[in-house]
Amino acid sequence: MLSLLFTSSKKKSSLEETVLKIQDGDVYLRDELIHSFKPFIAKTVSSVCRRYINESDDEFSIGLIAFNESIDKYSPCKGSSLLAFAETLVKRRVIDYLRSQTRRKDIILDLTSENTDDDHTQSYLEAEKSMQEYEKQKEAEKRRDEIQIYQTRLAEFAVSFSDLVENSPKHSDARRGAISTAKMLVSDPVLNEILMTKKRLPIKQLEKKVTVSRKTLERNRKYIIAVALILNGDFLYLHEYIKGVFEE
Repeated sequence: MLSLLFTSSKKKSSLEETVLKIQDGDVYLRDELIHSFKPFIAKTVSSVCRRYINESDDEFSIGLIAFNESIDKYSPCKGSSLLAFAETLVKRRVIDYLRSQTRRKDIILDLTSENTDDDHTQSYLEAEKSMQEYEKQKEAEKRRDEIQIYQTRLAEFAVSFSDLVENSPKHSDARRGAISTAKMLVSDPVLNEILMTKKRLPIKQLEKKVTVSRKTLERNRKYIIAVALILNGDFLYLHEYIKGVFEE
């Protein structure tokens, strides 16, 4: 049985290691893994649909396909566990399926129709609400994760959030100027390399390329570094902050 793979003293393979074997072509192990996690799939699908799901339901089939997809797409280097990755993918695929069904049946648009099945409509309305709540939850989680990663990155440059509160330019023009300086810094391979490797702002070299004074660069040093790190990284939500400054 598949459970022996996790309990045998000779083969203490983790779930992630098992997936890597499957990705290498072990079809039998794939079937065993999917079979073992059918309860997990049903529970995950049920959390989206807000009703009991069994293996005869179309939604379960969608979840099963998504779990199989997660096996193929999973990569340990991305940080999350297989189950966390699979849960997200299963929910996403079921949500997409429910939305496609809602559009096809025009349930939302026909709520006032006399021929509308109230129970059927209510089921899809609850599913839509569940989708929205799930998306809000995942977005909040992504924001928290992004901020944590950013905070760690800042610490490498001896910058903290409290530093940014104290040292951020007070006026919008000054903030836009500092952000423009950070953009220029990141666009220059040499200066950006100095920033990222030596963990400091290359003020002397930067001074030759901008119109602001050295004193201004030094005063806004931490803020410029903070913005440059956002521009250098994959920070979706923090990029919105930079965009917002230029729209002030």
